[in-house]
Order: sequence, then C-alpha cells, then structure tokens
Amino acid sequence: MLHPSLKIFLNLHRLLMGRPSALLLFGGVRRWQAWMLLAAVSATAAEKGELTFCYENENIRPWQYRDGTGLNFELLDRVAARLGLHFRYQAAPWKRCLLDLKGNMVSGVLDASFKTERRENGTYPQHPANPAAADPSRALHIERYVVVRRQGGTADWNGKTFERLVNPAGAPLGYSVVDDLKQAGITVDDGAPTTFDVLQKLLRGRIDVAILLQGEVAALLGDDPSLAGKVEVLPRPYAEKPYYLMLSHRLTREDPELARRIWSAIALERATPDWQARERRALTGSSTR
Repeated sequence: MLHPSLKIFLNLHRLLMGRPSALLLFGGVRRWQAWMLLAAVSATAAEKGELTFCYENENIRPWQYRDGTGLNFELLDRVAARLGLHFRYQAAPWKRCLLDLKGNMVSGVLDASFKTERRENGTYPQHPANPAAADPSRALHIERYVVVRRQGGTADWNGKTFERLVNPAGAPLGYSVVDDLKQAGITVDDGAPTTFDVLQKLLRGRIDVAILLQGEVAALLGDDPSLAGKVEVLPRPYAEKPYYLMLSHRLTREDPELARRIWSAIALERATPDWQARERRALTGSSTR
C-alpha cells in the first residue's frame, strides 16, 4: 500500500505535468519533485522504524562531532536499541537542519536549545506543568557554562554575583552567555572567537574570569595537561541550558505515541548509572570521545 504522502506526490505530479504554467508556481518541476519525493520517502521510512535526524556539521565537544561520534549519538543509539528503531544521521549547516525539519524532510534535529519561535520548525518534549515550555527532564543533555579563573586567582563566583572582579569577564564571540553577562551589568570582553583564545586572554591577565562551555573546557584541558595546572574551574556553574532532540511536526502529528516513547527513552537512558558515569567522565576531561 502506498503511503498517503506518496499518493499525493503521484497525483499532483500527474496534474502539474499537464499544466506547464502551474509548474512555475513551484519554482520548476525538478525542485518540486525532489522536495515532495524526499518528504514521501521520509514518511515511508518512519513507518518502518527508520528515522533520519539532522545534526550541525560542527564539533560541539563532547556532545557531537562532524564525523557522527559523540555523546548525543551514543545516547540515541541506546534509545534506538531500547525501542527497536533505527536512527540515521546526516550532517548539515544548522540553518539547513532547521529548514529540513520544518519541511518534514528529516524526522528530527539534534541539540536544539529551547526558543519559542523555533517551534514553527518542529516540536519539543512538552513540559507537563507548562505547555509553553520544554521539559528539561527529557533533554539530550544539560549544557553548563562554567567559570574559569587563573590558578590561585582571587576573582570568584558565588552562584549569584561575582566577587573581586577587577578586569572584565571573557566569553567567546557570539555566545548567548555574552548577552546574559551584559544584562547582569558585567563588563565583557568577547573579542576572542574560540574557547582556547579566551583562555589565553585569561592567562595573560587581560580578563579575570572566563565563562565557557563545560564540555569545551574539559576537552581542552584533556588535550593539554599543562593548561590544567594554570587554570581552575570554579565549583558553581554560571548557567545551565537544556538541549533537545526536536522532532518533526509530521512525526508528532501522525505518531504522537512514537514521539512520546523516544523522548521518554532519552530520559530513562540518561538516568542510568552507567550513562551518568559516562557523561561525568567526558565532562571532566577523562574521556571526550
């Protein structure tokens, strides 16, 4: 039996092939055919338990790497095994992933933080007490911004305010935490593009603290043990932010039970002692791969 999406594609194909003027409305038959056929194939694959997820083609250590390794993939492979599903992954620029999700070309997108406007692209696991929010207990992971200072430095973070901060705080260019710091009245040096560059500013005394992603810091300290003796990560994180597996509107509309099972399985796997130990090792630099 043909999937309904494939039937629609075939019927519209016959109609449009007989009306050349109508093809112009779709930007040309080839583009339209490719779009509709891919959407139909995606839907048919989902019926067979095969789901394709898109991920950004950048390294986000230790969660995901360009080559398809990282904690996100390990976690989702466990979820697939638990549910008897098969997940396929494809890398693309972030905006392309979101567009493909919106067009139901993929079944999901990895590592999306919650933004209200992003809901037009896909669906988050809904918070049980607040339908307008996402449920952090079913996130892929919680990303932490940590506070790093020079070894023996006096600047401190008590969980609410900075103490003995003389020079600016540093953070990488373009990171969302820069706006958070500025809104809190903190002077920020965000001229460095990478975590490594921010740490170099810290070591040279140009900034008193660095606000950085925990996974990136752990990876750098693991790569360069000499650096670990020059800086220290303060015990209280500056901020925490959940990152989710967003699912397509088609999947959550046509099979809401499958969507619920996937998100619930993520929560169950993350709660297991062996997974928590795996995540801890990665985030402390013991193992990032």
